[in-house]
Amino acid sequence: MRVISHIDELRSQMHGQHRVAFVPTMGNLHEGHLSLMRLAAKHGDPVLASVFVNRLQFGPNEDFEKYPRTFESDCDKLEKENVYVLFAPSETDLYPEPQTYRVQPPTQLGDILEGEFRPGFFQGVCTVVLKLFSCVQPRYAVFGKKDYQQLMIIRSMCRQLALPVEIIGAETVRDADGLALSSRNQYLSADERAEAPRLYQTLQSARAAVLAGEQGLTQIEQNAMNTLSEHGWKPDYIAVRRQSDLLEPSSDEVSNGTPLVILTAARLGATRLIDNLEV
Repeated sequence: MRVISHIDELRSQMHGQHRVAFVPTMGNLHEGHLSLMRLAAKHGDPVLASVFVNRLQFGPNEDFEKYPRTFESDCDKLEKENVYVLFAPSETDLYPEPQTYRVQPPTQLGDILEGEFRPGFFQGVCTVVLKLFSCVQPRYAVFGKKDYQQLMIIRSMCRQLALPVEIIGAETVRDADGLALSSRNQYLSADERAEAPRLYQTLQSARAAVLAGEQGLTQIEQNAMNTLSEHGWKPDYIAVRRQSDLLEPSSDEVSNGTPLVILTAARLGATRLIDNLEV
């Protein structure tokens, strides 16, 4: 595996490669990330990964400085997955001047759910992803479904900007107890880690309630919020939305089996976790 930091060197190395499968990450890699590398290898050749902690998507009170950076370990893991190139730019490599040009997602998709609680987050995500796509020029790019709204926004960006990149969504990888793998799980104390699977269990209960059709969606969402609150969580949202655009479904759409997804974000202690479950 070759580790490259500079954009010009990357473009030179990848010249003539027309089936690149790209997996962008912020490092601190775990089994969930590695599953993305394996999925990428099934679609394209070669596989190229990136590690870059993107300051643009962190709010003023978020954890940019303490975000875990485990570069040496990341390299070992990627090499074992036969990744061809790791693009690991510094901030001055990727942003040699202030990044005053930004990609602003539409408000109806970018300012709801995560966008409501993390203002500017998706602008930062879209800007860095577009820039990474410009550097790497992949044919395929793999993103995890755990970040469901992010996946939807990036797909929409590629479609509207006519980017020649096929976006592949990878299923969420979970621990045996159901907790979705995340770099932020390591912030949980032992007691919090024991409690954390309740987030997925709550989604499963909400999904069962939606399929049973015995309650309105507002009541299902409120019941789920109450369940988490009663066990020490501070939920930001639990929302049942259409898979196609993350807007609220009508009662007819629910009755007719329109594909739905239940999304949640909640804080357990100092750690904010997100998850979702398709219906």
